[in-house]
Amino acid sequence: MTRPYPALFIGHGSPMQAIEHSRFSQAWRELGERLPRPRAILVISAHWYIEGTGVTAMSKPRTIHDFYGFPPALYECRYPAPGAPALAAQIRQLLSPTAVMLDQEWGLDHGAWSVLLHLFPAADLPVVQLSLDAMRASAGHYELGRRLGALRDEQVLILGSGNVVHNLRLLARGADAAIPAWASAYNDAVRAAVLRADHASLIDYPHLDAAAAQAVPTPEHYLPLLYVLGAQRPGESCSVPIDGMDLGTISMLSVLIGDLPDYSTVQKQ
Repeated sequence: MTRPYPALFIGHGSPMQAIEHSRFSQAWRELGERLPRPRAILVISAHWYIEGTGVTAMSKPRTIHDFYGFPPALYECRYPAPGAPALAAQIRQLLSPTAVMLDQEWGLDHGAWSVLLHLFPAADLPVVQLSLDAMRASAGHYELGRRLGALRDEQVLILGSGNVVHNLRLLARGADAAIPAWASAYNDAVRAAVLRADHASLIDYPHLDAAAAQAVPTPEHYLPLLYVLGAQRPGESCSVPIDGMDLGTISMLSVLIGDLPDYSTVQKQ
């Protein structure tokens, strides 16, 4: 490839997406089939939210089942992708002067592997995961994404995994769960700002829409989007290949930076 590798944010939803056939998991598979094969993958997942910045640096990251109360089949899932210690060291250099810990303990949490199982089911591509620093302001997360954008020139997929609307306290069970007006409103506000490249409004997400406090009660599921937006180049195309809500209050909106052949249709509920 001569163009920068695409960057991608996925609304990952429930861990059950890993083993259930849904319109979202199917869309992830179709998207993976259209993505060029990357050299490696850098995942920024909502589920590694700690004080400080770390990057997995082991050669064989473990599959982390960071949830409870789900069917046994979900705990049997493994994503045995190799790690990439050299890429981890490169990320540490790119993010300087931010201190980055080369982590040997974490692995791949479900925000990473539940999506990768569908995007790249062979699990044969090197994967590293970057933590979200809970002490960093949203503009700081965006800035880290800007610095990491250089990896796109080396055919590294920057993959953010979270949900721009994520309120577990108010979710509803069932395929026909009602979608509250506030959840739709915030999802639509994010989508509109993404498509017009209004990064300033997306960084200042608590003021993006009146529904922000309900839609983003905690920041960790929203922040991975800012890394992907930070990696966008001036004038570069941006699209929403997947949209919709799951369980009433979880946005499955996905954002693609860069072009893919034959993937111009938004899949929306």
